[in-house]
Amino acid sequence: MLGLIGRKIGMTQVFDATGRLVPVTVIKIEDNVVVGHRTVEKNGYNSCVIGSFDKKESQTTKPYAGQFKDICTPKKTLVEVRDFEKETAVGDVLGVDVFKDVLFVDVEGTSKGKGFQGVVKRYGFGGGRASHGSKFHRDIGGTGMSATPSRTFKGRKMAGRMGNEKVTVQNLRVIRVDEEMQVLLVKGAIPGPAQSVVIVKKAKKK
Repeated sequence: MLGLIGRKIGMTQVFDATGRLVPVTVIKIEDNVVVGHRTVEKNGYNSCVIGSFDKKESQTTKPYAGQFKDICTPKKTLVEVRDFEKETAVGDVLGVDVFKDVLFVDVEGTSKGKGFQGVVKRYGFGGGRASHGSKFHRDIGGTGMSATPSRTFKGRKMAGRMGNEKVTVQNLRVIRVDEEMQVLLVKGAIPGPAQSVVIVKKAKKK
């Protein structure tokens, strides 16, 4: 498994080798520093701990900063990548060139928060008639039962918070790897707003 921490810059479009226009998302890969390793002997599994994005010293507690001692400045985002396919040592700086031979990636991010929404927007309910006199337009409708047990079962689709949750988009084709600008172009959209942090990994199902 290969993985890096990146930042979603936004979307644009490029022409592929056949002259076809392709919509792409631009992901900026800033310096990913190897902070540590997890081993089978000590932790029960193998993984590589990667950190990115500098954290202000004034906002960093001493226990948190201790894991970066003699390696690098404290990092905001830490990610463990299981069974890292590349040989790494603590202190190594990884760049976008990690993906130069990868054709497909999975991108994990936090989706845009949409606040408290009703069932029509949240789940696509049809609602009632829009005509005059109808007292049922965008309501949820019945949620329980009229007979015993008179209650609402767990898991019923109702109004509530929408978005702002972890989403993974799989099998996105890598269109271009720009080592000079440390930028990765992937076909299609990825979760989250511009400037949000995303985790890019080699596709599991390809």
